[in-house]
Amino acid sequence: MKIAILGAGVAGVASAIALTQQGFDVTVHERRDTDANIGAGIVVWPNAAFVLEQLGMLDAIAAAAGRPRAMRRLSRHGAELGALDIGLIDERMGYPSLSILRADFQRILMDKLRALGVPVHYGRRAEHIETADGAGARVQFGDGSALTADLIIGADGRMASCARRYVTGANAPVYQGFVNWIGVYEGPELPLDADAVLDVWGTGERFGIVPVAPGKAYWAGGAAQDTIGARDPAAYLDELQRFADWPEPVRRVIAGTPAARINKIYVHDHDPLPVWHRDNVLLVGDAAHAALPTSGQGACQALEDAWHLARCVAAHPDDPGQALDAFTRLRFEKTAGITMAGRSVAGALFNPDEAFCRARDAGSRGADFAGMAAAMADGWSRHLPLRAGAAA
Repeated sequence: MKIAILGAGVAGVASAIALTQQGFDVTVHERRDTDANIGAGIVVWPNAAFVLEQLGMLDAIAAAAGRPRAMRRLSRHGAELGALDIGLIDERMGYPSLSILRADFQRILMDKLRALGVPVHYGRRAEHIETADGAGARVQFGDGSALTADLIIGADGRMASCARRYVTGANAPVYQGFVNWIGVYEGPELPLDADAVLDVWGTGERFGIVPVAPGKAYWAGGAAQDTIGARDPAAYLDELQRFADWPEPVRRVIAGTPAARINKIYVHDHDPLPVWHRDNVLLVGDAAHAALPTSGQGACQALEDAWHLARCVAAHPDDPGQALDAFTRLRFEKTAGITMAGRSVAGALFNPDEAFCRARDAGSRGADFAGMAAAMADGWSRHLPLRAGAAA
């Protein structure tokens, strides 16, 4: 079976690796001119660590990653709001949680892909997809080239997915009313625990810092904003002055991050979509189920897609339609739940009402964090052979 993957982000590259390891003929086509590197960093939660082990990359990822053991919540004034014991999640699921810069994560995936001999074609922006004569589908690219394959996998993102337009007839991501400034800090050791994620809550604002090593962290500062406005990199440091009186670690990472390593994102997701394929074209990753960063599971669910997809196609090599039906049935409910959970968290974090936020913070101080860890582990383990999900 000849398989063409549109997009060389996490979902596309991981799917290419998994499908190649199952013996399929795979090519990858990326719209950008170089390797994709969107975002500052990710937490590889245990469900994703399991997939990386199956793909033969967990050791390489762990060598470049930190090992967060807790997530501390603070108010913007420095008051403690409780802490989540990440070790409980790891123990319940049987795999570690790892924090890693997005650039390092993407590099390791690409190294694995190239070691498998999978060709990656850059500057290939998919513009049109149509059913080919007989089996398969045809993709027309903006550079004038085209291809026909038995299976087209659309891993071309949440914002401008050609594959999603083909499958659904539209591609309209939903702006969720907040903006994220993201960055990477590398410098003197920070005044926070090297193994604790810091999550600071304000009124309609939030700032998170994820250590990777002493003196290395990625961060995201978010704020409610009703409308989509400008993206002027020269203004980002000035815009971040809204956090100037927040706790010291927040001030320190902003001051120590070069302007060139700061980006601004108007955050979108997609409404859950129960149909992920049409003919021989399938959506995966953000093209299928773009969850908000408040879900914590975007890259993790892209990795799960890759592992499940390869198994489904291998189980039905002569019937792509059956393979794609099986994959969608398996993945829809879990990813839809994660998408809606991400929206719920964002709605609480970026609510601008002061009374609501005071009650939210009080609720956090009294929260059952052990129960929360167990629920997260059980939900993320679903459909994977992990300790918490063994019976799923």
